[in-house]
Amino acid sequence: MPGTTSPLETEWSLLRAACSTAGSQEKLERIRSLLVSPIRWKSLADLAERHGVLPLLCQALLSIDPVPPEEMRGLKQRYQVNLHKALFLSRELIRIVENLSARGIEVIPYKGLSLAETLYGDIALRQSGDIDLLVRVLDVPRIKQAVQELGYTQHSPLSPALERAYLESGYECAFDGAAGRNLLEVQWAIQPRFYSVDFDMDGLFQRARTVTVVGHTMKTPSNEDLFIVLALHAAKHVWGRLIWVSDLARIIALPTLNWQWIGEQARKMGIVRVLRVTLILANRLLETPIPTPAQANLPDDAAVQPLAEEAESHLTSDSSYDVESIDYFKLMMRLRERRTDRARFLGRLILTPGPGEWAALQLPQSLFPLYPLVRLSRLAARLVKT
Repeated sequence: MPGTTSPLETEWSLLRAACSTAGSQEKLERIRSLLVSPIRWKSLADLAERHGVLPLLCQALLSIDPVPPEEMRGLKQRYQVNLHKALFLSRELIRIVENLSARGIEVIPYKGLSLAETLYGDIALRQSGDIDLLVRVLDVPRIKQAVQELGYTQHSPLSPALERAYLESGYECAFDGAAGRNLLEVQWAIQPRFYSVDFDMDGLFQRARTVTVVGHTMKTPSNEDLFIVLALHAAKHVWGRLIWVSDLARIIALPTLNWQWIGEQARKMGIVRVLRVTLILANRLLETPIPTPAQANLPDDAAVQPLAEEAESHLTSDSSYDVESIDYFKLMMRLRERRTDRARFLGRLILTPGPGEWAALQLPQSLFPLYPLVRLSRLAARLVKT
């Protein structure tokens, strides 16, 4: 595979087989055939944990004889650690959502626990990280107050004036809890403004469906919205973790997905290429068939295959993209099929200030209009260094 060093080819193949959407018997036979080769078990477990798929690997290996008992014990121990964290986050999610609901604040959990429950059928089968909530931007001040009363503190507090600016240009606010940093993230947009994907958040709330998460009813995005949102999230990180592809593969496999609607929204937002690359990665990495309606509504173009190969190479390598690098921003532009979107991305990237600019130079509120110049000068300095 591109980007994969040969000593870990078998381990990568095992991870892919464990996450595959192929039939259970086919998956079992594939795993058994791979276990004939020598396995670097510590490297396999570390790789699985880094890519968020250790619970899926553990589940796939449970009933297979060739796994050495001591190695299986190690995997089970890591599985138990994840389960305990999932149970803790479940309690916190319920506490937060119920508190906000009592205040008349509607929020939508997504990723994390809600994905584990709705896509995998078990909160223990998706590696736990934090709690992610989609919110309305007007509710952010009240949400900050509410979660503060629950013991959460804003990770990077801003002055009131900068907070107002950040609500326009940013997309999320992270909170630390007693059990660790960044345990809670509230997001009022799908991406920062400079990515130039103007997603209809009001529509997402209107289309949300009710599901049961750890025994409690909550809202979560429709499957069609979820596919778009998660594909955009994965693309922003250059599809850098296998769990993101696994989540998307399971949505792609849903028989009731409305691909015509997805295609219409993708064309409206100019992200057909992003979604097409996602389909190809799920197919190549996890053997997920690309549905015929998806083929028709998310057509290929000449740039898609090279982009998919580049993303696969990145995913299967040990390197990570520097999201502040020129190469990264060039890649983000190549992922957009319309010149107008590339131009908007570049313009907003150059002129939209953020926390970096505010930390670099503290201006009085009357001089805030100068921050785009600070942004421009910082980018120019970075270009000179490269």
